[in-house]
Amino acid sequence: MPKMKTNSSAKKRFKLTGSGKVKRSKAFHNHILTKKKKTRKKRLAQGALVHETNEFTIKRLLVRA
Repeated sequence: MPKMKTNSSAKKRFKLTGSGKVKRSKAFHNHILTKKKKTRKKRLAQGALVHETNEFTIKRLLVRA
């Protein structure tokens, strides 16, 4: 049986932390930044954790078997 491949779109969007949680980046920080406040842009630049209800699904996409 061939090896399972990691989902390419998932590996570009998510990273695993040391404790096994899934990190993601926040949306709305790509373009049209001139109309957004500085504080909002600073908050959007920080990473966030994926909600625990979606963690299992994303971890399955990131599996390297």
